[in-house]
Amino acid sequence: MPNYKNEEVHQQVKQWLEDVVIGLNLCPFAAKPNRNKQIQIFISEASNEEVLLEEIYQQLQKLDNTPVEELETTLVVTPNLFRDFADYNQYLDLLDALLFQMGYQGTYQVASFHPDYYFHGTEPNDAENLTNRSPYPVFHLIREASMEKVLKHYPDPEGIPERNIERVENLSPQEVRKLFPFIK
Repeated sequence: MPNYKNEEVHQQVKQWLEDVVIGLNLCPFAAKPNRNKQIQIFISEASNEEVLLEEIYQQLQKLDNTPVEELETTLVVTPNLFRDFADYNQYLDLLDALLFQMGYQGTYQVASFHPDYYFHGTEPNDAENLTNRSPYPVFHLIREASMEKVLKHYPDPEGIPERNIERVENLSPQEVRKLFPFIK
C-alpha cells in the first residue's frame, strides 16, 4: 500500500469539501460549520479494519466530550483502507452495529463517501453517483441533534437528493474533471 502524507490527504479532502460539498451546495448545512472551523478532518493511518473501528469509536467519544460550538462534525478519512467500494460498503454495517452496541443510535449517524461510490440500482458511471464521490473513503460522523435542528428550518429537506442529482447531472465534462480529478 502506498504511504500517504497526512497533509496532502487533508488538503485534498478539504478542497473536495469546499469545492464539491459546499461549492455545489450538495449539503446546504456544511458551509456554516466549515466557516466556523467546526468540522474536523481526521486522517486515519489504520491499515486494518479493527484499528479503524477503534479510531472511529474514539472520534465518537471526542464528539461526545466536545461542545458542538467547538466541534460540529468529523470526517474520518481512510486513505489506506477500502480501495474496493464493496468492502467499504460492507464496513458500513459494522459501523451501524458499533453505533447500536455503544448506545449511539439516535445520537450519531454515518454518511458515506468513496471515490467509486455508486447507489444501488445505478451504473458506476451514472452522474448521480458524483454526489457521494470523494477523493478517499470517508465516514462522516454526524450529530443527529444538529441535523434535526437545521432540518426544522430548511424548506423541503426531502428534495435535497433530487436537487443534488440535478446539479451534478448538469455539470459539463470539464467541470466534472476539475471537481473530481480522483475519478478514474
